[in-house]
Amino acid sequence: MVNKIFLGLVLLGVPISVIGSFLHWPSVIMFIVYCLTIVALAGFMGRATESLAIVMGPRIGGLLNATFGNAVELIISIFSLKAGLVGVVLASLTGSVLGNLLLVAGLSFFVGGTKYKRQKFNVFDARHNAGLLIFAVIVAFVIPEVFTQDMSESSTMSLSVGISIILILLYLAALFFKLVTHRGVYQHTEKPEEHEEEVPEWSRKKAVIILAAATLAVAYVSEKLVHTFSEVGETFGWSELFIGVIIVAIVGNAAEHASAVIMAYKNKMDVAVEIAVGSTLQVAMFVAPVLVLISLMYPTNMPLVFTMPELISMVTAVFLMIMISNDGETNWFEGLTLLAAYFIMGIGFYLL
Repeated sequence: MVNKIFLGLVLLGVPISVIGSFLHWPSVIMFIVYCLTIVALAGFMGRATESLAIVMGPRIGGLLNATFGNAVELIISIFSLKAGLVGVVLASLTGSVLGNLLLVAGLSFFVGGTKYKRQKFNVFDARHNAGLLIFAVIVAFVIPEVFTQDMSESSTMSLSVGISIILILLYLAALFFKLVTHRGVYQHTEKPEEHEEEVPEWSRKKAVIILAAATLAVAYVSEKLVHTFSEVGETFGWSELFIGVIIVAIVGNAAEHASAVIMAYKNKMDVAVEIAVGSTLQVAMFVAPVLVLISLMYPTNMPLVFTMPELISMVTAVFLMIMISNDGETNWFEGLTLLAAYFIMGIGFYLL
């Protein structure tokens, strides 16, 4: 049913996006059309990556899901940088971290927990990810905020570029550690017969073609979406911060939101956690630094310096997620706790 709705939205949304932008239809209407189209396209990207995940295993599957889920946001952010909307980009990065750690993980734990009393996932992965989360969000994001208090703009940018390069290198090293040198070293102690053989929805070739086509369509629609932000913000009284933290983050991460919840409902918690936490790490250690480096090509550069509300929200989300996930098991109440934290922060950003 959902797949049919998404297919209908894509078949209607993409042509309307093209026609509406040429005929200059009202920004608010086009904003809604663009958002729905991107969510529907993200759904196709999610199904394609899920098919590839079945073929390639849970770790690669989780990584693929996170990567293509973040591809949507990366594309929106690049067009936002081009338009000089640095505040929206930084806010959307904050929204991604909060959305993945609190909304996606919270929904996954809650939905899975309503079906199963206890759900287990790889405790070694959880502890490995905890260390990386503290490094990526608390060390790499708080340091620029503290050190740049009395720095000039050029020094701030130099520090941001240096930190960005270190983050990217460590992220690549983390992937090498997980997928090459220590692959299979920290195995989960679940009975192997619990997981039945799954058949992918699409073949590898079909999944790759759909993934490529959907990514191109998302790139086109995202560029149009960015140009509606200022008018939509004025119409609804939304700040740049709220548009970035809540709207762009939810639209940009729709694919992995859906995938993680579905995986949790099927009791595949290793993949669900890999999507939620793996995606956060990818945003903090790869997407954000890449955007800092890309911004050097545009007139307005983007330093890796967040506002205090953004920073405190991300640090709080990281500590809460580590406390909840460090034992390698979860339940619906822990999911509800994460969701409650997300809504508290959402109200705060709305009223700012």
